[in-house]
Amino acid sequence: MQPLKFIRNVNEGGYKKEENVIFNQQNNTATSKEGVFKVPNCVQDVLSSIYYARNIDFNKYKPEDKIPFTMFLGNEIYNLYIRYLGKETVKTKYGKFHAIKFKPLLVKGTIFEGGEKMTVWISDDPNHIPLRIESPIVVGSLKVDMMQYRNLRYPLSSKISVR
Repeated sequence: MQPLKFIRNVNEGGYKKEENVIFNQQNNTATSKEGVFKVPNCVQDVLSSIYYARNIDFNKYKPEDKIPFTMFLGNEIYNLYIRYLGKETVKTKYGKFHAIKFKPLLVKGTIFEGGEKMTVWISDDPNHIPLRIESPIVVGSLKVDMMQYRNLRYPLSSKISVR
């Protein structure tokens, strides 16, 4: 559950950012065109941090607990966390689900404001499928709901009812 390579190519309204990072987990380094950077053990990138969150055993935590992790982005190391908020029922177009709710600490960027503004709900079963994500963004807000699921590794035991 650790990244090997991270590529980011952003072109938004004239803002351009290209990043290509190679992670060496054995040597705890991240290499970009700006150089070689020492990183802590188990460092994440933007994408791998999502997989990291989906693999947390939330049963070990109580609401309001902070689950720390480090992320390498823009040649910097960020000490971040996921604040566990507890369990809720979420209604989607696929039905109602038992869900795990948390807020990741975000790095301020061109779209997200940073801080604990994003809320995430994942299925409360071993699949930890992202069911809903809500967050304010610079030009408004976004709401992302699961569109479909397939090829699950485990039974979808979090599903309470169909629609």
